[in-house]
Amino acid sequence: MPGARRGLGAELAPSPQEAGRFAALALRCLGREYPNKLDHVMNGAGEVQGPRALHPAFYGCFDWHSAVHGHWMLVRLLKDFPGLPGGAEARDLLDAHLRPDCIAGEVAYLDQANRRSFERSYGWAWLLKLAAELRAWDAPQPRRWSQALQPLADRLAAQFMDFLPKQAHPIRTGVHPNTAFSLHLALDYARAAGAADLGHLLEERALAYFGRDRNGPLAWEPGGEDFLSPCLEEAALMARVLPRARFARWLRAFLPGLPEGLEPVVPGDRTDPKLVHLDGLNLSRARALHEVAAALGEGHPRSRLLTAAADRHLRAGLPHLASGHYEGEHWLATFAVLALAARSGG
Repeated sequence: MPGARRGLGAELAPSPQEAGRFAALALRCLGREYPNKLDHVMNGAGEVQGPRALHPAFYGCFDWHSAVHGHWMLVRLLKDFPGLPGGAEARDLLDAHLRPDCIAGEVAYLDQANRRSFERSYGWAWLLKLAAELRAWDAPQPRRWSQALQPLADRLAAQFMDFLPKQAHPIRTGVHPNTAFSLHLALDYARAAGAADLGHLLEERALAYFGRDRNGPLAWEPGGEDFLSPCLEEAALMARVLPRARFARWLRAFLPGLPEGLEPVVPGDRTDPKLVHLDGLNLSRARALHEVAAALGEGHPRSRLLTAAADRHLRAGLPHLASGHYEGEHWLATFAVLALAARSGG
């Protein structure tokens, strides 16, 4: 993440102090058990339990998937900024949560009845993204965290392998169930882990779901509670699985006018947990646009326009990470870090 691509504006490359503010948002949330929105099917009265009892590693940050991607953000920031302000606290938290016994508790939860659709597939994908990030950091402490996390990563990779052949149609929504976003994150893990079977399946499903798409309805976006753009997530995924020339042809057929008419959006109420999603949409659009521009290459006539649109969305989203309202503060910084990483080519 440090060092934005040349010519893209150094004001959007985060300093260690700014990265420390991102980390502080996660640290305030990851040990906070309540309020909490459980994705929990109870098999009996004995399963009326609190989040920490059910999820010893990922109990904080309002919901399981936000806890997972908050851990990812801390790992990414610690790796990119060795002198990260608050780094010692972040390492202590990761040490406390990414332990074999805590991860065994997460696997045990999945072993119970009626857990097949738990966090499918958004939370699955974020867990694999965390595992991929740890694999990319060759140092003793992250190696220990990676080894502790691996049984859960193995379990969720296997669930992807079991589920995706059964999913005949993609989910084209702007919120958590979006298929393209999950495949995108899971691909990072498959490639980092050398999981060839998983990688081949993810690529095959991407092509089967989206390869023939034409004239994507970008004008219908955004939905009122979107934090993902269905059309742009699809394009960012296809940028990962198609060779450059073939991707350029696919994109021309799918989004012929991109980025025409694509402007940042403003939530009507940042204290509303669904309306504040639109702040996240600006950040996820920025990431996807940067990824699409990079896939086309600097010499492509659309690349400069896509990059400019991406940075407009980043500038709209970054000021609202720390709004003082938990509805956005528990998750938005993660999407900012993803967008800034895409902008820097990482």
